[in-house]
Formats: sequence, C-alpha cells, structure tokens
Amino acid sequence: MDAYDGLPFPWSGLTLDAMRYARSIEEPAIFNHSMRTYLYGRFIGESQGLQPGRDYDDELLFIACVLHDAGLSEPGNGDQRFDIDGADLAASWLAERGMPSEEAMIVWDAIALHLIPEVAKRKRPEIALVTAGAGYDLRADGPALPDGYAERIHEVLPRLRAAVVLHDAVVAQAVDKPHKAPPFSIPGEMLRQATGQAWPTWREFAGWGDYDA
Repeated sequence: MDAYDGLPFPWSGLTLDAMRYARSIEEPAIFNHSMRTYLYGRFIGESQGLQPGRDYDDELLFIACVLHDAGLSEPGNGDQRFDIDGADLAASWLAERGMPSEEAMIVWDAIALHLIPEVAKRKRPEIALVTAGAGYDLRADGPALPDGYAERIHEVLPRLRAAVVLHDAVVAQAVDKPHKAPPFSIPGEMLRQATGQAWPTWREFAGWGDYDA
C-alpha cells in the first residue's frame, strides 16, 4: 500500500482487514505502535535468523501485532486485564472470518502473553516476536537497526507520544474497573504508580490462615 511507503508489511485480504479493523477501534498512537510492533518484531526475528514464510506464519504474526492492544479500545474493554480482553476480541474477530481455531489460538496466545516476555520468548516465533516487537517500540533495547530505518518508520507511523497514550489508556481502564489491574501485574503496577495506592503485602495476600498463630 502506498500509504506505508514500501515498508515490509505482509499484505493480504485478511491482513488488510485486520489493519483496517485495528485502525477503526484504536487511538492513532496505539494503532501506529501496533504497526511498528510488527516491523520491529520481524526485524528482531531476522536478526535471529528467522525468515517469514519459512520459520513462521507472517500473516499470523502481523495480525497478532496489529491487534495486540485491542483490549485498550472501547469494544475491547471488557472485565479482564486488557491483554486478555484483547486476545478474546481478536480471536472472536478471526472466528467470524472463518480462521481455523488452531491458528486463531496462536494469535490469542501472542496477545495474551505479550506482557509476559519470560514466557512468550520461549514460544513459537509468531508469539515471541509480538512481545519482542512491542517491547522494542517502547524501549529500543536489542539489535541495532540499520541506519535511517527508525526514522523511515517514524515518518510513516509517527510515535504520537505512544508510551504516554498507552499508559493513560491502561490506567483509565483500571481506575474505572480496578479488577482489570490486579496487584503484582503490569497494569496493577501502572495503576499503583499513577494513584499511589498501596498493594497488599504477601502476608495480606495469602489466604487459608497460613500466617495465623
């Protein structure tokens, strides 16, 4: 597509639909972050010797990347952590389009695990590279990009203060529905930092009277 200046997106009927769907429900900063997540995830994969179409399903990777923050949209805002809500929304959207359940589950896992890099990186590339790409877009910690590549990406997909917008979206959901940000989770820590609320200690958290005299 001309709008994306020849960047290596795997365009197909389904990936175009996924891109348009994400763009229709997400704030521009979150949508751009999701698109960059694919580019950085693919780049990190190539730095590890992984090639799209040979080592992983490029279409599934793109769909998982572009929908990985769908839980921060209005239709994705359910009663679970935003990563789980987003995974459920993506899987439902894919099921409506006839994707086999085993393929949709790869996308579900990639989105649901993207806040748990220690687990995601040990999974198949379609899952691991979503987490890697999302993390790289927030903090460029990893292999060095080719000269001028980040500038080219940011020209086509401006940052629009992505880290700020993502933070505020997570916190806004959690203020409205505190159960979406449980203690010891990343959304919970973001809420704690934003509001100053105290988390329970381990002793307060534990049940069954284990700490009773």
